[in-house]
Amino acid sequence: MVSISLALADDHPLMLAGLVEFFRPHDGFSVIATGATAEDAFDIGVRKKPDILIVDLMMPGNVFETIGKLVQRAVKTRILVFTAMTRTDLVIKTLDAGASGYVLKGSNPQELIQGLNAVYNGEIFITSSLACKLVEEQRIASYRKARGTEIKLSIREAQITAMLARGWTNRQIASELKLGEKTVKNYMTILMHKLNARNRLEVLLAAQKLGGDVEPIVRH
Repeated sequence: MVSISLALADDHPLMLAGLVEFFRPHDGFSVIATGATAEDAFDIGVRKKPDILIVDLMMPGNVFETIGKLVQRAVKTRILVFTAMTRTDLVIKTLDAGASGYVLKGSNPQELIQGLNAVYNGEIFITSSLACKLVEEQRIASYRKARGTEIKLSIREAQITAMLARGWTNRQIASELKLGEKTVKNYMTILMHKLNARNRLEVLLAAQKLGGDVEPIVRH
C-alpha cells in the first residue's frame, strides 16, 4: 500500500494534535511535519516536500499568498485547505491560489480521507455541501445572465415583496391592495419565476438583493 506523506499546519494545538492522532492508525498516511502559521506551512512545503500539505485558512499569516508561493516554486506538494470557513468566495479564492482541495472541519472523517485520496491522484476536491452550493450559485448566475443582467420589478411586484417583508399573508396583501387573493397568488407565481425562487422566503431574499429596484409600498 502506498503511504501518502502529510504535513499539517493549524494554529489550534488541540486540532493539530487531534489530526496527528487521527492519521496515526491509518497505514495509508504518515504525518512528517506540523506547523502553526502560514510561514511554517511554506517552510515545510519547501524543506519537507510532503505529498499533501493540509492548512487552515485562519492561522497567522497570509495563507493564500503561501499557497501561491509554493505553487510558483513548482513544489510538487499538493495543498488541501481544512477549515471552518463556509463562504463559497473563499473556496474559489483558494482554488485560484493553487490549492487542490477544500474540506470543512465539520465534515465526517471519511470525507477528509476521500478528499486526500482525490487530491493525491491529481483531482480537485470540495466538500460535498459546498460543491452543491457552488453549483447552485452558478446555476442562478447563468439563469440571470440568460434573462438579462438586470431584473426589474414592477411597482405592484415591489409592493407585494415589501409586504412579504412585513410577514403579511396573501389575504392581507390582497385586502391592502384591493386585489383578489387569487390575483396575489398569480403575482407570487410570477415573482418566483422572475427571481428564480422556490418559495416566499426566497422571493423576499432575492428581491432584497435587488436593492434600489424595490419600490416602497404605495397605498391606494
